[in-house]
Amino acid sequence: MEKKTERESDIKNEKIIMRPIAHIENDFRGKFGIPRQSGLLRNMESAVVFEKEFRSTGALKGIEGFSHLWLVWIFSENARDGWSPTVRPPRLGGNRRVGVFATRSPFRPNPIGISSVKLERVERAEGKGEILIVSGADLMDGTPILDVKPYIKYSDSHPEAISGFADAAEEYSLIVECGEELSSKIPERFRSVVFSMLSQDPRPSYHEDEREYTMDYGTVSITFTVKGSVLTVVEVRDL
Repeated sequence: MEKKTERESDIKNEKIIMRPIAHIENDFRGKFGIPRQSGLLRNMESAVVFEKEFRSTGALKGIEGFSHLWLVWIFSENARDGWSPTVRPPRLGGNRRVGVFATRSPFRPNPIGISSVKLERVERAEGKGEILIVSGADLMDGTPILDVKPYIKYSDSHPEAISGFADAAEEYSLIVECGEELSSKIPERFRSVVFSMLSQDPRPSYHEDEREYTMDYGTVSITFTVKGSVLTVVEVRDL
Protein backbone atom coordinates (compact mmCIF):
# COMPACT_ATOMS: atom_id res chain seq x y z
CA MET A 1 0.00 0.00 0.00
CA GLU A 2 1.32 3.42 -0.93
CA LYS A 3 2.45 5.46 2.07
CA LYS A 4 0.47 8.67 2.63
CA THR A 5 2.34 11.91 2.55
CA GLU A 6 2.54 14.08 5.66
CA ARG A 7 0.28 16.68 4.02
CA GLU A 8 -2.42 14.08 3.22
CA SER A 9 -2.44 12.95 6.85
CA ASP A 10 -2.76 16.54 8.05
CA ILE A 11 -5.75 17.20 5.78
CA LYS A 12 -7.55 14.10 7.03
CA ASN A 13 -7.20 15.03 10.68
CA GLU A 14 -7.58 18.80 10.70
CA LYS A 15 -10.82 20.66 11.43
CA ILE A 16 -12.02 22.89 8.63
CA ILE A 17 -13.45 26.18 9.88
CA MET A 18 -16.07 27.94 7.77
CA ARG A 19 -17.85 31.24 8.36
CA PRO A 20 -21.37 32.03 7.20
CA ILE A 21 -21.26 34.73 4.53
CA ALA A 22 -24.99 35.45 4.62
CA HIS A 23 -28.35 34.32 5.99
CA ILE A 24 -31.80 33.80 4.57
CA GLU A 25 -34.79 36.01 5.42
CA ASN A 26 -38.34 34.82 4.71
CA ASP A 27 -41.64 33.93 6.41
CA PHE A 28 -40.77 30.37 7.49
CA ARG A 29 -40.95 30.75 11.28
CA GLY A 30 -40.32 27.08 12.05
CA LYS A 31 -39.15 23.84 10.45
CA PHE A 32 -42.63 22.37 10.08
CA GLY A 33 -44.01 23.07 6.61
CA ILE A 34 -40.74 23.88 4.87
CA PRO A 35 -40.61 22.17 1.43
CA ARG A 36 -38.57 18.99 1.41
CA GLN A 37 -36.64 20.17 -1.64
CA SER A 38 -35.79 23.49 -3.25
CA GLY A 39 -37.79 24.73 -6.22
CA LEU A 40 -41.13 23.33 -5.04
CA LEU A 41 -42.47 26.72 -3.87
CA ARG A 42 -41.75 28.81 -6.94
CA ASN A 43 -44.15 31.56 -5.85
CA MET A 44 -42.36 32.29 -2.57
CA GLU A 45 -39.53 34.81 -2.39
CA SER A 46 -36.69 34.92 0.12
CA ALA A 47 -33.85 37.36 0.64
CA VAL A 48 -30.18 36.41 0.85
CA VAL A 49 -28.71 39.01 3.20
CA PHE A 50 -24.93 39.17 3.40
CA GLU A 51 -23.04 39.63 6.65
CA LYS A 52 -21.33 43.03 7.01
CA GLU A 53 -17.83 41.93 6.02
CA PHE A 54 -19.15 40.41 2.77
CA ARG A 55 -21.32 43.35 1.65
CA SER A 56 -18.95 44.38 -1.09
CA THR A 57 -20.65 45.51 -4.29
CA GLY A 58 -17.82 43.95 -6.25
CA ALA A 59 -18.58 40.49 -4.87
CA LEU A 60 -21.90 40.40 -6.73
CA LYS A 61 -20.70 41.94 -9.98
CA GLY A 62 -22.08 39.96 -12.92
CA ILE A 63 -24.47 37.82 -10.88
CA GLU A 64 -27.51 39.33 -12.65
CA GLY A 65 -26.45 37.39 -15.74
CA PHE A 66 -27.47 34.11 -14.08
CA SER A 67 -31.08 33.00 -13.75
CA HIS A 68 -30.41 30.43 -11.00
CA LEU A 69 -28.01 30.03 -8.11
CA TRP A 70 -26.78 27.34 -5.75
CA LEU A 71 -26.98 28.11 -2.03
CA VAL A 72 -24.68 26.13 0.27
CA TRP A 73 -25.94 26.33 3.84
CA ILE A 74 -25.99 24.84 7.34
CA PHE A 75 -28.76 22.79 8.92
CA SER A 76 -28.60 25.07 11.95
CA GLU A 77 -31.87 23.84 13.49
CA ASN A 78 -31.06 20.14 13.17
CA ALA A 79 -27.72 20.02 14.96
CA ARG A 80 -27.09 16.82 16.91
CA ASP A 81 -24.14 14.91 18.26
CA GLY A 82 -22.97 12.01 16.15
CA TRP A 83 -24.55 10.61 13.02
CA SER A 84 -26.11 7.41 11.72
CA PRO A 85 -25.05 5.58 8.54
CA THR A 86 -28.72 4.91 7.74
CA VAL A 87 -31.77 7.17 7.93
CA ARG A 88 -35.53 6.93 7.31
CA PRO A 89 -36.54 9.21 4.40
CA PRO A 90 -40.01 10.76 4.89
CA ARG A 91 -41.16 9.80 1.40
CA LEU A 92 -40.51 6.14 2.15
CA GLY A 93 -43.02 6.33 4.99
CA GLY A 94 -40.40 6.62 7.71
CA ASN A 95 -40.22 2.82 8.02
CA ARG A 96 -37.51 1.92 5.52
CA ARG A 97 -33.85 2.68 6.12
CA VAL A 98 -31.42 3.69 3.41
CA GLY A 99 -27.85 4.99 3.49
CA VAL A 100 -27.48 8.59 4.62
CA PHE A 101 -25.44 9.41 1.51
CA ALA A 102 -28.36 8.19 -0.65
CA THR A 103 -30.59 10.87 0.90
CA ARG A 104 -30.72 14.60 1.60
CA SER A 105 -31.40 14.03 5.28
CA PRO A 106 -30.22 16.86 7.57
CA PHE A 107 -28.71 14.35 9.99
CA ARG A 108 -25.32 13.95 8.34
CA PRO A 109 -21.66 13.83 9.42
CA ASN A 110 -21.47 17.49 8.35
CA PRO A 111 -24.83 19.34 8.52
CA ILE A 112 -24.53 20.98 5.09
CA GLY A 113 -27.40 21.53 2.65
CA ILE A 114 -27.56 22.70 -0.96
CA SER A 115 -30.46 24.39 -2.72
CA SER A 116 -31.03 25.46 -6.29
CA VAL A 117 -32.98 28.74 -6.37
CA LYS A 118 -34.07 31.23 -8.99
CA LEU A 119 -32.52 34.68 -8.85
CA GLU A 120 -35.38 37.14 -9.21
CA ARG A 121 -33.41 40.36 -8.77
CA VAL A 122 -30.68 42.19 -6.88
CA GLU A 123 -31.88 44.93 -4.53
CA ARG A 124 -30.31 47.48 -2.22
CA ALA A 125 -31.93 47.37 1.22
CA GLU A 126 -31.59 49.93 3.99
CA GLY A 127 -28.93 48.81 6.46
CA LYS A 128 -28.29 45.56 4.55
CA GLY A 129 -26.49 46.64 1.39
CA GLU A 130 -27.12 44.65 -1.76
CA ILE A 131 -29.29 41.58 -1.23
CA LEU A 132 -30.41 38.77 -3.51
CA ILE A 133 -34.13 38.12 -3.93
CA VAL A 134 -34.59 34.45 -4.80
CA SER A 135 -37.55 32.12 -5.24
CA GLY A 136 -37.86 28.41 -4.50
CA ALA A 137 -35.74 28.35 -1.33
CA ASP A 138 -36.35 25.55 1.18
CA LEU A 139 -34.60 27.28 4.10
CA MET A 140 -36.01 28.54 7.37
CA ASP A 141 -35.74 32.21 8.27
CA GLY A 142 -32.28 32.92 9.68
CA THR A 143 -30.52 29.89 8.16
CA PRO A 144 -26.76 30.58 7.79
CA ILE A 145 -25.43 30.46 4.22
CA LEU A 146 -21.85 29.34 3.59
CA ASP A 147 -21.60 30.17 -0.10
CA VAL A 148 -23.46 31.34 -3.21
CA LYS A 149 -22.53 29.87 -6.58
CA PRO A 150 -23.99 30.34 -10.08
CA TYR A 151 -26.04 27.53 -11.61
CA ILE A 152 -24.48 26.50 -14.93
CA LYS A 153 -27.04 24.85 -17.20
CA TYR A 154 -24.62 22.99 -19.50
CA SER A 155 -22.98 21.20 -16.59
CA ASP A 156 -25.50 21.31 -13.71
CA SER A 157 -28.61 20.21 -15.63
CA HIS A 158 -29.11 16.50 -16.31
CA PRO A 159 -32.58 15.89 -17.85
CA GLU A 160 -31.85 12.16 -18.15
CA ALA A 161 -31.09 11.78 -14.44
CA ILE A 162 -32.76 9.08 -12.32
CA SER A 163 -33.69 10.07 -8.76
CA GLY A 164 -34.07 6.67 -7.10
CA PHE A 165 -36.88 6.42 -4.55
CA ALA A 166 -37.45 10.21 -4.79
CA ASP A 167 -38.97 9.83 -8.28
CA ALA A 168 -42.10 8.29 -6.79
CA ALA A 169 -42.82 11.45 -4.78
CA GLU A 170 -42.55 13.87 -7.71
CA GLU A 171 -46.28 14.07 -8.48
CA TYR A 172 -47.58 13.69 -4.91
CA SER A 173 -49.98 16.43 -3.79
CA LEU A 174 -53.11 17.00 -1.71
CA ILE A 175 -56.36 18.82 -2.43
CA VAL A 176 -56.60 21.79 -0.05
CA GLU A 177 -60.01 22.80 1.28
CA CYS A 178 -60.26 26.10 3.12
CA GLY A 179 -63.55 27.97 3.64
CA GLU A 180 -63.85 31.59 2.54
CA GLU A 181 -63.93 32.88 6.12
CA LEU A 182 -60.74 31.05 7.09
CA SER A 183 -59.06 31.92 3.81
CA SER A 184 -59.70 35.62 4.41
CA LYS A 185 -57.70 35.41 7.65
CA ILE A 186 -54.56 34.53 5.69
CA PRO A 187 -52.91 37.74 4.38
CA GLU A 188 -53.36 37.93 0.63
CA ARG A 189 -49.67 38.59 0.01
CA PHE A 190 -48.75 35.03 0.93
CA ARG A 191 -52.06 33.18 0.64
CA SER A 192 -51.03 31.32 -2.52
CA VAL A 193 -47.74 30.30 -0.89
CA VAL A 194 -49.55 28.85 2.13
CA PHE A 195 -51.88 26.82 -0.08
CA SER A 196 -48.93 25.52 -2.11
CA MET A 197 -47.17 24.46 1.09
CA LEU A 198 -50.26 22.66 2.35
CA SER A 199 -50.80 20.85 -0.96
CA GLN A 200 -47.34 19.30 -0.58
CA ASP A 201 -48.43 17.67 2.71
CA PRO A 202 -46.12 19.07 5.42
CA ARG A 203 -46.85 16.19 7.80
CA PRO A 204 -44.17 13.60 8.57
CA SER A 205 -44.88 10.91 5.97
CA TYR A 206 -45.13 8.15 8.55
CA HIS A 207 -48.15 9.90 10.11
CA GLU A 208 -51.22 8.99 8.10
CA ASP A 209 -53.84 9.61 10.77
CA GLU A 210 -56.47 12.32 11.02
CA ARG A 211 -54.96 14.22 13.94
CA GLU A 212 -54.69 18.01 13.84
CA TYR A 213 -51.43 19.62 12.76
CA THR A 214 -50.39 23.26 13.07
CA MET A 215 -48.06 25.15 10.75
CA ASP A 216 -46.79 28.70 11.33
CA TYR A 217 -46.02 30.95 8.39
CA GLY A 218 -45.55 34.69 8.34
CA THR A 219 -48.04 36.22 10.75
CA VAL A 220 -50.50 33.33 10.98
CA SER A 221 -50.81 29.84 12.42
CA ILE A 222 -52.80 27.32 10.35
CA THR A 223 -54.33 24.17 11.84
CA PHE A 224 -55.41 21.38 9.49
CA THR A 225 -56.36 17.73 9.20
CA VAL A 226 -55.80 15.27 6.37
CA LYS A 227 -58.11 12.49 5.26
CA GLY A 228 -57.10 10.54 2.21
CA SER A 229 -56.00 13.01 -0.45
CA VAL A 230 -57.84 15.99 1.07
CA LEU A 231 -56.31 18.49 3.50
CA THR A 232 -58.87 20.59 5.38
CA VAL A 233 -57.96 23.84 7.14
CA VAL A 234 -59.88 23.98 10.44
CA GLU A 235 -58.43 27.10 12.08
CA VAL A 236 -56.39 30.18 11.20
CA ARG A 237 -55.16 32.50 13.94
CA ASP A 238 -52.73 35.37 14.22
CA LEU A 239 -49.33 34.75 15.79
